[in-house]
Amino acid sequence: MATLLSINALQASVAQAERQVQKDQVRVNQDADRLDASRAQLAKDKQTLADNQRESNQATQAAEKPAPTVNLDSAIESPPRAAQQLPADLAPPKPRVNTLGQTIGQYINVTA
Repeated sequence: MATLLSINALQASVAQAERQVQKDQVRVNQDADRLDASRAQLAKDKQTLADNQRESNQATQAAEKPAPTVNLDSAIESPPRAAQQLPADLAPPKPRVNTLGQTIGQYINVTA
């Protein structure tokens, strides 16, 4: 027959096994949550990768179009002097002439 001591030992072993099962169940639940979070992050990373690859392909296609060729001989030559003009803001002002053909500056008498 089983003694009281062996029954107590069995009960203690069962209680310890139940606690271990509970701890393991908590770990399993935590691992399942981490797995779900990892799957969500993986889906997000896949979408980001697809977007980046699409943008890269678009940029590559735009860069592959050849630039128009430049004729360096004509780019180096200067236009003739008569064709050269200064921008309007850098050009000296043209003198203003009155009806007698005299510049207005002659009539202004400035004394200091």
